Amino acid sequence: MRRIGIIGVGEIGRAIVDGLRAGGGDAPEVFLSPRGARTAAELSERYGSVLVCPDNQAVVDRSDIVIIAVRGQDRHEALGGLRVAADKIVINVMSGVGNGDLRRTLDTGAPLVRAIPLPAIRERRAVTVTYPSHPVVDGLFEDLGGALPVADETAFNVLSAVTGTLTAHYSYLATLTSWVAGHGIAPADADGYVRGLFQGVGRALDDRSRSLSRIAADHETPNGNNERVRTTWFTAANAEALTQALDDLLLHLEGPAAE
Repeated sequence: MRRIGIIGVGEIGRAIVDGLRAGGGDAPEVFLSPRGARTAAELSERYGSVLVCPDNQAVVDRSDIVIIAVRGQDRHEALGGLRVAADKIVINVMSGVGNGDLRRTLDTGAPLVRAIPLPAIRERRAVTVTYPSHPVVDGLFEDLGGALPVADETAFNVLSAVTGTLTAHYSYLATLTSWVAGHGIAPADADGYVRGLFQGVGRALDDRSRSLSRIAADHETPNGNNERVRTTWFTAANAEALTQALDDLLLHLEGPAAE
C-alpha cells in the first residue's frame, strides 16, 4: 500500500485527501503535517488511515510520496532542516517555486516533480499538470482525474498561469448575480438562476469533439443577445488586457524562485 504524506494541509491538501478516498477500495495511508491543524484534524476524524503527525519530519519518515503544499513564502521556515532520503518521491505543488529552488532547500537527491492539482481533484474530475514526467506521480494523478505531463518548466508555468483565472471567473458570475438582483430579483433567486445557467453551459465542455471556439459559436445566434454582449463587452481591448495580465503572471512565475 502506498504511503502519502502532505506537508501543508490547506484547500489543495484537503482536495487530495478527499480524492484519494473517493475511489474507495485499497486507499493509501495518508500522513498529514500539523500545519493547517484544523483541516488536518477534520480529515483525520472523517477518514480511516489518515494520521496527523507531530511534525513535518515525521510526515517525511512515514511516507513514500511526500507532497509539499505550503505557501511559497513559507517554504524556508516550513522545510528548513528536513531530512528527505533519496528513495522518497517529492511532489512540489507550491506555485512559483521551481524544483531547483526546492532541491536547494531540502538538499536531497530524491526525485522532485512539480504538479498543479486543482480543487476538482476531490471529485476525480481535474487533470493535473506534472513536470518532469514520473511514472509513480503520473499514475497517482491519473487515478485522481488524469495527468498531463509537459516537456519543460516553461510549459508548466504557462499552464500554471491559466489557473490564476479561476477566481476572476467566479467574480464574473458574482457580478452577473449582483446585476440581476439590482433589477428587483430576489438575491437568492438571482444566485440560483446564474448558478444553474452556467452549470448547464459548463456541461458542454465534456464534448471534446468541438473546439471551445466552436462551442461558443454554437451557443450564439447571429445578431442575438449573446453576440451583442460578446462584441460590445469582450472586445479586442478586453481580450488584450486579459492576455497582458497572463503575460505578467507568467513573468512572475518564471522569476528567481522558479529556477
